[in-house]
Amino acid sequence: MDFPFTLDNKRYHTLHYYNRMHFGGRVYKASLDAGMTCPNRDGTLDTGGCIYCDSGSRYFAGEGSILRQLTEERQRIQKKTPDAKLIAYFQAGSNTYCQPKRLEELLQTAVDFPDVVGISVATRADCLGEGHLELLEAFRERTALTVELGLQTVHDRTAQLIRRGHSFETFLRGYEALRQRGIRTCVHLINGLPGEAPEDMLESARVVGKLYPGGVKLHLMHVIRGTELAELWQQGAYMPMEKDAYVDVIVEQLRLFPPETVIERLTGDGDRRTLLSPLWSRDKRSVLGAIDKRMAQRDVWQGDSFEE
Repeated sequence: MDFPFTLDNKRYHTLHYYNRMHFGGRVYKASLDAGMTCPNRDGTLDTGGCIYCDSGSRYFAGEGSILRQLTEERQRIQKKTPDAKLIAYFQAGSNTYCQPKRLEELLQTAVDFPDVVGISVATRADCLGEGHLELLEAFRERTALTVELGLQTVHDRTAQLIRRGHSFETFLRGYEALRQRGIRTCVHLINGLPGEAPEDMLESARVVGKLYPGGVKLHLMHVIRGTELAELWQQGAYMPMEKDAYVDVIVEQLRLFPPETVIERLTGDGDRRTLLSPLWSRDKRSVLGAIDKRMAQRDVWQGDSFEE
């Protein structure tokens, strides 16, 4: 079998392939921090956030104005790849958790910046008001727009345990609102959440696959210093996944997504300064290589177990 969505013999639909086909060259995400908070942290729903969250992915992004961050990210990226284009990635916090006017200013700054060919907006499904949706639909017509929704799991019992703050039904409403407006959506899932077995993780992939998302990001659950999850780990009440088990789950999850869905990430990046466990996740190349090897050994492909 020849997998149709690859340029380098991968057995899944890589972001590299997607970018090459849509933009004609090398494209990298410029990670941005617009100073957004989250209803799970500002007291609207809770103040502590999800039990694994320490800063809302702020350690990936820079500081200062969005213009300054884009300038620094462009310099960093093009120092290695001079002809690279950028996706302005509003990564930190929930980026639609603000007034639509503020969001419009941020997105317009990104659209106008040199070498930016698209925008990615990370947020929560319960932070999509009508004004935000209308604005996102307008920007979809101006640039390559993706909205990234942090789902993590389809199981409400787990969502309550990790204090996500909304139900799977709420996620579906937000996802459907984006779909109706033709907005490309990337769904985040986390493997190794407290209380979940491999069967639960596969069910999350199976359910999300049937939604035909534009993309998915699959993350490993990291134990980060200073979080509630770190306390559970130190008490022996939580054990992260071992590498071999994680690779097995990822391979089986990939088989459950339609081939058209772009696999935008197969393992997350933890802050090396505060990552407590699992330390094997620091060697990202080894993890990705193990996934490729396991798929080849089993002669499996993305989507070969997908059922509508």
